[in-house]
Parts: sequence; C-alpha cells; structure tokens
Amino acid sequence: MSGSFLLDTNIVIALFGDDNAVKEKLAAAQEIFIPNVVIGELIYGAYKSSRSLENLDRIDELTVSNVILGSDAETARLYGEIKSSLRQKGHPIPENDIWIAAIAIQHELTLVSRDAHFTEVDRLHSERW
Repeated sequence: MSGSFLLDTNIVIALFGDDNAVKEKLAAAQEIFIPNVVIGELIYGAYKSSRSLENLDRIDELTVSNVILGSDAETARLYGEIKSSLRQKGHPIPENDIWIAAIAIQHELTLVSRDAHFTEVDRLHSERW
C-alpha cells in the first residue's frame, strides 16, 4: 500500500491508542497529512480528558512531525459545494467533517477515516482503516 493520505480524527486517536493495523498502514504510506480541523478536535478532546497535559504533549509532537493542512478560499468554496450537495441528497454530516472532506478533495488526498458517512461526499476518495 502506498499513496498520499489525509487522516481523520478517529485514525489519529487509533494511532495514539497504539492500533497496530493503523501503524502498519501508515508505515507503508508515501505521504501523510493532517487537517487543522483534526488538530482542533484533538485539542478539545485533550482538555476534556483526565490526562490533559499528556495528551496535549502528544498532539504537539504530532504537529511538529507532520504536515498540517489548513483552509483557504478554495477550501471554503469546496465546503460550500459539499454542504449543498449533502443537503440536496438529504444526508448531512458533521460540519467539521465537511471541512475535512474539502481539504482532502482540494489536495487530491485519500481521506482515511472510520466514519462511514464520508461515502456520501461526491469526488472524495476515502479508505476505512
């Protein structure tokens, strides 16, 4: 397995949980990227946890050792298109996941997630790890 992947929050959490399947697939990947939205979700989760400082340190390590992709005007355009399409289909998904999908489409990356609802997003290439 090889390729360029964008990681969803649940994949990073699995990595932090020492999930061997995720670690093996990441080791075989050509490139790994993380959306800024995922970092925000992880930080929120860290503050809710009983081990906030430890979890924040892990997130800091993750951000230093990986490329974090943010949003710009093109991402916002794609966000609007995706949200409109999902509304027309009658299949809304969480707001943050629309932003994550927009970043993946913009950068032509395969989104890795354990959330089945990403299959509703047109033009999005995704894999379930």
